[in-house]
Amino acid sequence: MTIDTFDKHGVKPTHWNLAPVIAQLRVSREATHNIRHQGRVRELPSREALTTIVNGLQAVLFPTHYGRPNLTDESIDYFVGDTLNTTLNRLTEQVRRGLQFSAGGGVCDEEALSEQANCVTREFAAGLPEIRALLVSDVQAAFSGDPAATSVAEIMLCYPGTIAILYYRLAHRLHQLGSPFLARLICDISHTLTGIDIHPGARIGASFFIDHGTGVVIGETAIIGQRVRLYQHVTLGAKRFPADEQGALIKGVPRHPIVEDDVVIYAGATILGRITIGAGSTIGGNVWLTQSVPAGSNVSQAQMRND
Repeated sequence: MTIDTFDKHGVKPTHWNLAPVIAQLRVSREATHNIRHQGRVRELPSREALTTIVNGLQAVLFPTHYGRPNLTDESIDYFVGDTLNTTLNRLTEQVRRGLQFSAGGGVCDEEALSEQANCVTREFAAGLPEIRALLVSDVQAAFSGDPAATSVAEIMLCYPGTIAILYYRLAHRLHQLGSPFLARLICDISHTLTGIDIHPGARIGASFFIDHGTGVVIGETAIIGQRVRLYQHVTLGAKRFPADEQGALIKGVPRHPIVEDDVVIYAGATILGRITIGAGSTIGGNVWLTQSVPAGSNVSQAQMRND
Protein backbone atom coordinates (compact mmCIF):
# COMPACT_ATOMS: atom_id res chain seq x y z
CA MET A 1 0.00 0.00 0.00
CA THR A 2 1.31 3.47 -0.98
CA ILE A 3 0.67 6.38 1.39
CA ASP A 4 0.70 9.81 -0.28
CA THR A 5 2.15 12.70 1.68
CA PHE A 6 1.11 16.32 1.24
CA ASP A 7 2.58 19.62 2.35
CA LYS A 8 0.75 22.14 4.53
CA HIS A 9 -1.06 23.51 1.49
CA GLY A 10 -2.48 20.10 0.56
CA VAL A 11 -0.16 19.70 -2.43
CA LYS A 12 1.64 16.48 -3.09
CA PRO A 13 5.41 17.11 -3.31
CA THR A 14 6.99 16.48 -6.71
CA HIS A 15 10.66 15.88 -7.44
CA TRP A 16 11.89 18.17 -10.24
CA ASN A 17 15.62 17.37 -10.28
CA LEU A 18 16.34 21.03 -9.60
CA ALA A 19 20.03 20.90 -8.68
CA PRO A 20 21.41 21.09 -12.27
CA VAL A 21 18.82 23.71 -13.27
CA ILE A 22 19.79 25.94 -10.34
CA ALA A 23 23.48 25.48 -11.12
CA GLN A 24 23.01 26.44 -14.79
CA LEU A 25 20.95 29.49 -13.84
CA ARG A 26 23.76 30.61 -11.55
CA VAL A 27 26.29 30.31 -14.37
CA SER A 28 24.01 32.32 -16.67
CA ARG A 29 23.35 34.94 -13.99
CA GLU A 30 26.91 35.34 -12.78
CA ALA A 31 28.95 34.83 -15.94
CA THR A 32 27.53 33.90 -19.33
CA HIS A 33 24.58 36.30 -19.48
CA ASN A 34 25.31 38.79 -16.69
CA ILE A 35 23.22 41.92 -17.36
CA ARG A 36 23.66 43.60 -13.97
CA HIS A 37 24.41 47.31 -14.06
CA GLN A 38 28.21 47.59 -13.72
CA GLY A 39 28.25 43.90 -12.87
CA ARG A 40 27.05 44.12 -9.28
CA VAL A 41 23.85 43.48 -7.37
CA ARG A 42 21.89 46.57 -6.38
CA GLU A 43 18.55 47.22 -4.75
CA LEU A 44 15.98 48.07 -7.38
CA PRO A 45 13.32 50.72 -6.81
CA SER A 46 10.02 49.15 -5.77
CA ARG A 47 6.93 49.59 -7.95
CA GLU A 48 4.77 48.87 -4.91
CA ALA A 49 6.52 51.57 -2.90
CA LEU A 50 6.27 54.05 -5.78
CA THR A 51 2.54 53.40 -6.07
CA THR A 52 2.16 54.20 -2.38
CA ILE A 53 4.30 57.32 -2.82
CA VAL A 54 2.28 58.65 -5.76
CA ASN A 55 -0.94 57.98 -3.84
CA GLY A 56 0.49 60.02 -0.98
CA LEU A 57 1.54 62.85 -3.29
CA GLN A 58 -1.92 62.88 -4.87
CA ALA A 59 -3.43 63.23 -1.42
CA VAL A 60 -1.04 66.08 -0.56
CA LEU A 61 -1.84 67.98 -3.75
CA PHE A 62 -5.61 67.41 -3.64
CA PRO A 63 -6.46 66.29 -0.09
CA THR A 64 -10.24 65.94 -0.38
CA HIS A 65 -10.17 64.29 -3.81
CA TYR A 66 -7.37 61.77 -3.27
CA GLY A 67 -6.94 61.88 0.51
CA ARG A 68 -9.83 62.03 2.96
CA PRO A 69 -13.19 63.46 1.91
CA ASN A 70 -14.09 64.35 5.51
CA LEU A 71 -11.22 66.80 6.08
CA THR A 72 -12.09 70.15 7.64
CA ASP A 73 -10.45 73.58 7.47
CA GLU A 74 -8.93 72.82 10.86
CA SER A 75 -7.56 69.38 10.03
CA ILE A 76 -6.53 69.66 6.40
CA ASP A 77 -3.10 71.25 6.97
CA TYR A 78 -2.24 68.67 9.62
CA PHE A 79 -3.21 65.90 7.20
CA VAL A 80 -1.13 67.42 4.40
CA GLY A 81 1.90 67.92 6.65
CA ASP A 82 1.85 64.42 8.08
CA THR A 83 1.19 62.75 4.73
CA LEU A 84 3.89 64.79 2.98
CA ASN A 85 6.50 64.05 5.63
CA THR A 86 5.80 60.30 5.49
CA THR A 87 5.70 60.26 1.70
CA LEU A 88 8.97 62.17 1.28
CA ASN A 89 10.74 59.80 3.66
CA ARG A 90 9.59 56.93 1.47
CA LEU A 91 10.51 58.79 -1.70
CA THR A 92 14.09 59.54 -0.69
CA GLU A 93 14.81 55.82 -0.28
CA GLN A 94 13.46 55.10 -3.76
CA VAL A 95 15.44 58.01 -5.18
CA ARG A 96 18.56 56.59 -3.52
CA ARG A 97 17.99 53.23 -5.18
CA GLY A 98 17.26 54.80 -8.56
CA LEU A 99 20.39 56.97 -8.52
CA GLN A 100 22.53 53.83 -8.55
CA PHE A 101 21.38 53.27 -12.14
CA SER A 102 22.07 56.75 -13.48
CA ALA A 103 23.83 57.12 -16.83
CA GLY A 104 27.10 58.12 -15.18
CA GLY A 105 27.21 55.01 -13.07
CA GLY A 106 25.82 56.59 -9.95
CA VAL A 107 27.53 57.52 -6.72
CA CYS A 108 29.32 54.58 -5.11
CA ASP A 109 29.80 56.00 -1.63
CA GLU A 110 26.66 55.21 0.39
CA GLU A 111 26.80 58.39 2.46
CA ALA A 112 27.19 60.57 -0.64
CA LEU A 113 24.41 58.64 -2.38
CA SER A 114 22.03 59.21 0.53
CA GLU A 115 22.87 62.91 0.64
CA GLN A 116 22.25 63.24 -3.08
CA ALA A 117 18.89 61.48 -2.67
CA ASN A 118 17.98 63.86 0.15
CA CYS A 119 18.83 66.86 -2.06
CA VAL A 120 16.73 65.55 -4.95
CA THR A 121 13.78 64.90 -2.64
CA ARG A 122 14.10 68.31 -1.00
CA GLU A 123 14.06 70.08 -4.37
CA PHE A 124 11.20 67.91 -5.52
CA ALA A 125 9.15 68.89 -2.46
CA ALA A 126 9.88 72.57 -3.09
CA GLY A 127 8.39 72.23 -6.59
CA LEU A 128 5.07 70.72 -5.49
CA PRO A 129 3.15 74.05 -5.46
CA GLU A 130 4.20 74.67 -9.07
CA ILE A 131 3.18 71.13 -10.03
CA ARG A 132 -0.21 71.64 -8.40
CA ALA A 133 -0.73 74.87 -10.35
CA LEU A 134 -0.04 73.03 -13.61
CA LEU A 135 -2.40 70.21 -12.66
CA VAL A 136 -5.17 72.66 -11.82
CA SER A 137 -4.74 74.19 -15.28
CA ASP A 138 -4.98 70.69 -16.80
CA VAL A 139 -8.19 69.94 -14.90
CA GLN A 140 -9.70 73.27 -15.92
CA ALA A 141 -8.80 72.53 -19.55
CA ALA A 142 -10.59 69.19 -19.31
CA PHE A 143 -13.68 70.74 -17.75
CA SER A 144 -13.92 73.50 -20.35
CA GLY A 145 -13.02 71.20 -23.25
CA ASP A 146 -15.35 68.27 -22.61
CA PRO A 147 -19.12 68.87 -22.80
CA ALA A 148 -19.69 65.57 -21.00
CA ALA A 149 -17.82 66.74 -17.87
CA THR A 150 -20.21 67.55 -15.03
CA SER A 151 -17.74 68.51 -12.30
CA VAL A 152 -14.08 68.87 -11.39
CA ALA A 153 -14.43 65.86 -9.09
CA GLU A 154 -15.60 63.71 -12.00
CA ILE A 155 -12.57 64.73 -14.05
CA MET A 156 -10.12 64.04 -11.25
CA LEU A 157 -11.57 60.68 -10.28
CA CYS A 158 -12.84 59.27 -13.59
CA TYR A 159 -10.70 60.61 -16.42
CA PRO A 160 -7.68 58.43 -17.27
CA GLY A 161 -6.08 61.37 -19.07
CA THR A 162 -6.07 63.40 -15.87
CA ILE A 163 -4.50 60.55 -13.90
CA ALA A 164 -1.83 60.04 -16.57
CA ILE A 165 -0.97 63.74 -16.61
CA LEU A 166 -0.72 63.82 -12.82
CA TYR A 167 1.72 60.92 -12.82
CA TYR A 168 3.64 62.53 -15.70
CA ARG A 169 3.98 65.92 -13.95
CA LEU A 170 5.42 64.27 -10.84
CA ALA A 171 7.72 62.02 -12.87
CA HIS A 172 8.89 64.87 -15.12
CA ARG A 173 10.07 66.83 -12.09
CA LEU A 174 12.09 63.84 -10.87
CA HIS A 175 13.49 63.45 -14.38
CA GLN A 176 14.59 67.10 -14.34
CA LEU A 177 16.26 66.59 -10.97
CA GLY A 178 18.45 63.76 -12.24
CA SER A 179 16.39 60.70 -11.29
CA PRO A 180 15.31 59.38 -14.72
CA PHE A 181 15.01 55.71 -13.81
CA LEU A 182 12.57 56.44 -11.00
CA ALA A 183 10.65 58.84 -13.25
CA ARG A 184 10.33 56.17 -15.93
CA LEU A 185 8.99 53.66 -13.42
CA ILE A 186 6.33 56.12 -12.25
CA CYS A 187 5.21 56.75 -15.83
CA ASP A 188 5.13 53.00 -16.48
CA ILE A 189 2.85 52.53 -13.47
CA SER A 190 0.60 55.20 -14.98
CA HIS A 191 0.73 53.42 -18.34
CA THR A 192 -0.45 50.23 -16.67
CA LEU A 193 -3.33 52.08 -14.98
CA THR A 194 -4.50 54.23 -17.89
CA GLY A 195 -3.21 52.83 -21.19
CA ILE A 196 -1.51 56.21 -21.81
CA ASP A 197 2.25 56.16 -22.39
CA ILE A 198 4.01 59.47 -21.66
CA HIS A 199 7.78 59.53 -21.37
CA PRO A 200 8.83 61.63 -18.34
CA GLY A 201 11.41 63.45 -20.46
CA ALA A 202 8.73 65.04 -22.66
CA ARG A 203 8.08 68.76 -22.06
CA ILE A 204 4.39 69.62 -21.75
CA GLY A 205 2.94 73.07 -21.10
CA ALA A 206 -0.02 74.12 -18.99
CA SER A 207 -3.70 73.38 -19.67
CA PHE A 208 -3.03 70.02 -21.31
CA PHE A 209 -6.04 67.78 -21.96
CA ILE A 210 -6.09 64.14 -23.11
CA ASP A 211 -9.68 63.18 -23.92
CA HIS A 212 -10.53 59.45 -23.56
CA GLY A 213 -6.82 58.74 -23.81
CA THR A 214 -6.39 55.01 -24.42
CA GLY A 215 -3.41 54.34 -26.66
CA VAL A 216 -1.87 57.83 -26.55
CA VAL A 217 1.94 57.74 -26.89
CA ILE A 218 4.20 60.76 -26.26
CA GLY A 219 7.92 60.25 -26.84
CA GLU A 220 10.90 61.34 -24.78
CA THR A 221 11.91 64.46 -26.71
CA ALA A 222 8.42 65.70 -27.62
CA ILE A 223 7.66 69.34 -26.79
CA ILE A 224 4.03 70.34 -26.29
CA GLY A 225 2.90 73.92 -25.80
CA GLN A 226 0.03 75.32 -23.81
CA ARG A 227 -3.69 74.53 -24.22
CA VAL A 228 -3.07 71.45 -26.39
CA ARG A 229 -5.73 68.76 -26.67
CA LEU A 230 -5.15 65.14 -27.75
CA TYR A 231 -7.66 62.39 -28.33
CA GLN A 232 -7.26 58.62 -28.05
CA HIS A 233 -4.61 56.69 -30.01
CA VAL A 234 -2.57 59.78 -30.90
CA THR A 235 1.14 59.06 -31.34
CA LEU A 236 3.86 61.69 -31.07
CA GLY A 237 6.70 59.43 -32.08
CA ALA A 238 10.07 59.19 -33.81
CA LYS A 239 10.41 58.66 -37.56
CA ARG A 240 13.90 57.16 -37.46
CA PHE A 241 16.54 56.24 -34.92
CA PRO A 242 20.07 57.52 -35.76
CA ALA A 243 22.93 55.13 -35.05
CA ASP A 244 26.66 55.60 -34.54
CA GLU A 245 29.46 54.02 -36.60
CA GLN A 246 29.13 50.76 -34.68
CA GLY A 247 25.38 50.60 -35.31
CA ALA A 248 24.37 51.44 -31.73
CA LEU A 249 21.44 53.82 -31.34
CA ILE A 250 22.39 57.40 -30.42
CA LYS A 251 20.32 58.27 -27.38
CA GLY A 252 18.94 61.67 -26.39
CA VAL A 253 18.78 63.11 -29.92
CA PRO A 254 15.65 65.28 -30.49
CA ARG A 255 13.48 63.01 -32.62
CA HIS A 256 9.86 63.65 -31.59
CA PRO A 257 7.43 66.39 -32.68
CA ILE A 258 7.09 69.93 -31.41
CA VAL A 259 3.43 70.81 -30.92
CA GLU A 260 2.87 74.52 -30.44
CA ASP A 261 0.13 76.26 -28.42
CA ASP A 262 -3.62 75.72 -28.99
CA VAL A 263 -3.28 72.64 -31.21
CA VAL A 264 -5.98 69.95 -31.36
CA ILE A 265 -5.02 66.44 -32.54
CA TYR A 266 -7.90 64.04 -33.14
CA ALA A 267 -8.12 60.29 -32.60
CA GLY A 268 -5.69 57.98 -34.32
CA ALA A 269 -3.36 60.63 -35.69
CA THR A 270 0.29 59.58 -36.00
CA ILE A 271 2.85 62.40 -36.02
CA LEU A 272 6.45 61.32 -36.47
CA GLY A 273 9.88 62.94 -36.41
CA ARG A 274 11.27 66.29 -35.30
CA ILE A 275 8.62 68.31 -37.07
CA THR A 276 6.62 71.31 -35.86
CA ILE A 277 2.85 71.58 -35.69
CA GLY A 278 2.19 75.30 -35.81
CA ALA A 279 0.10 77.10 -33.20
CA GLY A 280 -3.65 76.89 -33.54
CA SER A 281 -3.57 73.96 -35.98
CA THR A 282 -6.05 71.11 -36.12
CA ILE A 283 -4.88 67.60 -37.08
CA GLY A 284 -7.73 65.33 -38.15
CA GLY A 285 -8.34 61.73 -37.16
CA ASN A 286 -6.11 58.97 -38.53
CA VAL A 287 -3.78 61.44 -40.25
CA TRP A 288 -0.20 60.23 -40.86
CA LEU A 289 2.07 63.27 -40.68
CA THR A 290 5.85 63.43 -41.16
CA GLN A 291 6.37 67.05 -42.21
CA SER A 292 5.90 70.37 -40.43
CA VAL A 293 2.75 72.43 -40.90
CA PRO A 294 2.46 76.21 -40.37
CA ALA A 295 0.35 77.91 -37.73
CA GLY A 296 -3.39 77.77 -38.27
CA SER A 297 -3.27 74.65 -40.48
CA ASN A 298 -6.17 72.22 -40.83
CA VAL A 299 -4.83 68.81 -41.83
CA SER A 300 -7.18 65.95 -42.70
CA GLN A 301 -7.13 62.72 -44.68
CA ALA A 302 -7.42 63.02 -48.44
CA GLN A 303 -10.96 62.43 -49.62
CA MET A 304 -11.60 59.59 -52.07
CA ARG A 305 -13.36 60.68 -55.26
CA ASN A 306 -16.21 58.67 -56.75
CA ASP A 307 -16.37 59.46 -60.49
